[in-house]
Amino acid sequence: MDIIESLHPTAKAWLLNSALAPHLESYCAHFRLGRYAATTSAGCVAGLAHFARWMTQCGLAVEQLDERTVEQFLDEHLPCCDCPRPVRRDHGTLRAALGHMLAVLLEQGVIHAPPAPTGEIADELRRYDDHMNKSRGLSEGTRQSALSTVRQLLLYAFAGRPVVIAELKPDDVRKFIAARLDQVGTTSNAIMLASALRAYFRYRATCGDQVYGLIGVISSPAHWNLASLPQALKPDEVARLLASFNASLPSQKRGYAIVRCALDLGLRRGEIAKLQLTDIDWRNGTVTIKRTKALRQDTLPLPAVTGQALADYVRFERPKTTNQAVFVRVLAPHDQPIGPDAIHRVIRDAFRRIGLKHGRTHALRHTLACQLVNQGSSLKEVADVLRHRHLNTSMIYAKLDNSKLVAVALPWPGSAA
Repeated sequence: MDIIESLHPTAKAWLLNSALAPHLESYCAHFRLGRYAATTSAGCVAGLAHFARWMTQCGLAVEQLDERTVEQFLDEHLPCCDCPRPVRRDHGTLRAALGHMLAVLLEQGVIHAPPAPTGEIADELRRYDDHMNKSRGLSEGTRQSALSTVRQLLLYAFAGRPVVIAELKPDDVRKFIAARLDQVGTTSNAIMLASALRAYFRYRATCGDQVYGLIGVISSPAHWNLASLPQALKPDEVARLLASFNASLPSQKRGYAIVRCALDLGLRRGEIAKLQLTDIDWRNGTVTIKRTKALRQDTLPLPAVTGQALADYVRFERPKTTNQAVFVRVLAPHDQPIGPDAIHRVIRDAFRRIGLKHGRTHALRHTLACQLVNQGSSLKEVADVLRHRHLNTSMIYAKLDNSKLVAVALPWPGSAA
């Protein structure tokens, strides 16, 4: 409560005389437990005081607070606010302060999470999600992406009426795709859209619907399989990338260990973020990947250089925490793992430091595969290391097998050979 005591008397009175007063201790404790900076905590408490004044003027009870109430305050009150000084009007600070407030009240059980959507479309989406999870073994992220597309299709075709796939016409699907591509007309979006719709209609076929006419109107942009070359780093680029993690960086050892996991083990960014301390067997030199894209468990040998990078980070740079994630947050909220986006930023920033324009984390998986192929590994071995379900996924690396390609290359027309 020291933060409350340090407030201006007017702002302090707004808080203590509001319906939020009984929850202020929990609110302040939330910032202490997350080890937020003092300036961040003070700014949020001052922002909460502004909201408390508005809440009192509107006669709102704590139980009435939710996301809509917060949006009403930010979108309607804030633009025309004439509250007396001292008052915080910074939109970002206020949104953060109120987000923390809702989290605290939700944890205390004072307010409740929004109810799950109801209705025929919501029921259909739940059934399809269950199918993707149990029958196809798709990960949470993949399922959410597919559900987003299917939700928009169902709202487009059946908003306000029962979901009857038999009533869906090919022209409805064609117009829906055209509308979506008008919003985002990229090749990758078109491919994703076509894939999500085909998968959903195949599911509906297992339910007894005649959907072949609908699938027939879904066309993908020209994208020939194995037409391009994998975007891998050259040996000198790999050396410069690893050397770019120097002492001038705030989290040098963490960044270096992350890149080694992607470069030596071929881990995806989500797999790196979900890596746990208990997944590493230091004695036997193995690492178990339990949270993979295909929802299976794989055990890989842990190269000595990768293990050393992880050990250096854990021993000398990893913040003290009870969280079992290998890579944890340096900034508040503490005691939390970093997410896939943070992994992506670490690798993207490293690429930019050495002058590479692209920032794809997948380039490090491609680099590992190319190294294996050029060292004489078979495509089956590459597929095993990258944990591809199908060998065809690894076929593209055959185009980079220089030693074998030389043996089958035809002489250049007109050359002495």
